[in-house]
Amino acid sequence: MEYVQARVATLHDFADPLPPAPTGHTAVVVPMTEREHGRQAADRVFRTLERLAPARVVVPLRAPAERVSRIHEWLSTYDLTLDLLWCDGPRVGDLLADAGLDGDRGKGRDVWLGLGPATEEEFVVVHDADTTTYDESFVRRLLFPLTRGYAFSKGYYARVEDDRLYGRLFRLFYVPLVRALLGGTPHPYLRYLDAFRYALAGEFAATADTARRIQAPRKWGLEVGTLGDAFDVAGFDATAQVDLGTYEHDHRAVDGSAGLSEMSRSVGETLLRSVVERGVDVDFDTLPERYRDTATTLVDQYALDAGFNGMEFDREHEREQVKRYAAAVQEPTSPDDRLPAWADAPVTAEAVTDAATADVEAVVDATQAEAPGQDDD
Repeated sequence: MEYVQARVATLHDFADPLPPAPTGHTAVVVPMTEREHGRQAADRVFRTLERLAPARVVVPLRAPAERVSRIHEWLSTYDLTLDLLWCDGPRVGDLLADAGLDGDRGKGRDVWLGLGPATEEEFVVVHDADTTTYDESFVRRLLFPLTRGYAFSKGYYARVEDDRLYGRLFRLFYVPLVRALLGGTPHPYLRYLDAFRYALAGEFAATADTARRIQAPRKWGLEVGTLGDAFDVAGFDATAQVDLGTYEHDHRAVDGSAGLSEMSRSVGETLLRSVVERGVDVDFDTLPERYRDTATTLVDQYALDAGFNGMEFDREHEREQVKRYAAAVQEPTSPDDRLPAWADAPVTAEAVTDAATADVEAVVDATQAEAPGQDDD
């Protein structure tokens, strides 16, 4: 059984723990898109949260207007103190535009909108809605370190399903990139990034003060961006990572607008920008080759591990993915469009909540007004 500590405090699943946790002082942020609506995984998440009874659940929703009313009706069936924040509503858009915060939309933006009202509670937990193995231990385990003086807690787990190794963006992009950077300099921030056993996990918990100091990348770089701010706020001594046990959720294709190749560009840009910001001297001319060499060695090691466990492993396919991801290993040149930490934001969380609530109510009212005419047909 693995029991080794990393540079950050590492909490292991030795005995299927269900520790005490301050759920009554916690807001749980569950970002959703329309594809999670009504699915078994999302239903499991919200049914479990009913039993946990957190102080509040905040659901930042990315969906077209025609889907909002049905999703609102579905969420209202759960016995939860739940705030539905429609991230694409016109009032929310106008509010952010007036504050100079208009820009690209994505998961990071959604979570940022949810963090604002969530930090009215003492603790904040963030996790996805598509976890098919979700149970109440996730929230309790993530919260446990925060009751022992820690400020930030990150979940980790093995991405092994159906006799295959998943977690490809982490295994084949993040890990070799960080190790290639570490080969150039043992900077404390790089050692921090290297300490996490699943740095791209979407599950984390933080004190409200820490959550208010997170600057969120707008898209897929959210998890890496969060680690950068956690390093600044919590550092090694106030950071923990927690074993969440068995974890299964949807897998993404390599190609496509929401595929792993596109995600690698957002993750790579955010990671490398955060490294440069913290004073790491990066040789960008040699970094792509160093990344590929490190990743190729890791592919061979993964192949050995998979063979040892009698699992399927397509070595050539993984090597091809490494080549695709290498395109994301480049010096950041695009403008920094991160959303500001809520501690410094030019809008208030209350204003966002009010705008989102009004947007949802307007859509629901319009849907109800149309209902009699539809019945007559």
